[in-house]
Amino acid sequence: MISTPLLRAMRKASLAATTALMIGAAVAPSFVTPALAQGPESVANLAEGLLGAVVNISTSQTVKGSGSEGGEDENAVPMPQLPEGSPFQDFFDEFFKNREGQNNGGSQKVQSLGSGFVIDAEKGIVVTNNHVIADADEIEVNFSDGSKLKAELVGTDTKTDIAVLKVDPKAKKLTAVKFGDSDKMRIGDWVMAIGNPFGLGGTVTVGIISARNRDINSGPYDDFIQTDAAINRGNSGGPLFNMEGEVIGINTAIISPSGGSIGIGFSIPAEIAVGVVNQLSEFGETRRGWLGVRIQPVTDDIAESLGMATAKGALIAGIIKGGPVDNGQILPGDVVIKFDGRDVVEMRDLPRVVAESPVGKAVDVVIVRKGVEQTVKVTLGRLEDGEKLAEGEAAKPEEGADKGAEVATASVLGMTIGELNSDARAKFGIAAEVSGAVVTAVAKDSAAAERGIVAGEVITEIAQESVSTPKEVTDRIAALKEQGRKNALLMLASKSGELRFVTIRMD
Repeated sequence: MISTPLLRAMRKASLAATTALMIGAAVAPSFVTPALAQGPESVANLAEGLLGAVVNISTSQTVKGSGSEGGEDENAVPMPQLPEGSPFQDFFDEFFKNREGQNNGGSQKVQSLGSGFVIDAEKGIVVTNNHVIADADEIEVNFSDGSKLKAELVGTDTKTDIAVLKVDPKAKKLTAVKFGDSDKMRIGDWVMAIGNPFGLGGTVTVGIISARNRDINSGPYDDFIQTDAAINRGNSGGPLFNMEGEVIGINTAIISPSGGSIGIGFSIPAEIAVGVVNQLSEFGETRRGWLGVRIQPVTDDIAESLGMATAKGALIAGIIKGGPVDNGQILPGDVVIKFDGRDVVEMRDLPRVVAESPVGKAVDVVIVRKGVEQTVKVTLGRLEDGEKLAEGEAAKPEEGADKGAEVATASVLGMTIGELNSDARAKFGIAAEVSGAVVTAVAKDSAAAERGIVAGEVITEIAQESVSTPKEVTDRIAALKEQGRKNALLMLASKSGELRFVTIRMD
């Protein structure tokens, strides 16, 4: 048993210890070392390994002088005013020296600068933009170590703005990069651009993918990657890398009121570039698939007229004579919704997927014809041959006019419709092979006028049924109204026979 005095002493000692611990906890500072502030992860290692494969492309072209007497060419770029002792003085002196005296009426050397990259070190294959080397007399590839090699042009493709060059791989040990999968890239992914902006060479910029599938109306296969990585003049033809060091795009265009980067640049995706580069490297030209059709978008009104639940696909507006499907497999008015297993969501999807397909390949094409979905098999031709055929068809002279009876007319949907006889053909210059009922007048502010229909066009079909007289036109419109249709789908032929579809409200 513990005595009371001893118990009191033990309690007093315990209280003192507890108080000391509490005071110590309150006043003792917490010496925790703060983490050092850090920025984003460095891309220095990545850039260091890629700079050797990115090249500067310099070209020269001999052109005739303006021939003006005295004064300067109003289109000439003036020599910039640089501070005394500027490190860029020598560069600009060299760049502008060949422009002096350009107005003396004689020949002059015009130089331009761009970017490119090596994709095959063993063969010396370099990729750039077509517009960088267009019309050049001489092409020189400048490497990051200061060495230079003359380049020969292997092939170009104006539709995608891609060019392939070749340098002597024995003259220098080359560093190459490879294409990556641009389809895997997502909006917000980091990317790196390396190029030759304003001739400064070896410039690295970093940004993200801002958007995909951009159509800037620069060509038939527009499907650009948009990035905010700084791209300026001279970056054209340079690579856009992912963070694995793979080329997922070729920098080719910018949107800029000032001419400098405002964070809106466009790159050709590797998905498109790889096939073009391979064909140019192997054949010196492209060999694209060709379906032999003319197409137009499927609008909501057209979809409704065709009995489609949603507006999608590419509407066949015409068939090229002598083309791959000039045998009834595909008809005007059909809507292509799938090609070789790939969905055709918009009109512009079809030319791209067809062009990427091999010439001579037999493919399944899913179409909607008169509201019914079906699959047809077609064998593709070659686009380059088809373009020549289409040009010949367009240039074909109009044949003699036929004999016709006295013109009968009818008025419908704001149009005056007449018979397509010899007088009408002569009046509007309509080719002999065009058949249907001719539009002789269009009322101002009518539904037809809103759709851009003009006198001289020929109505060949209404709701995918052929018409050839004014009476057939009015009867067909009346039948559609009885069916409760709100729109009439018209297939119109121009005087030369080119077809297009329009829908007209029948309210």
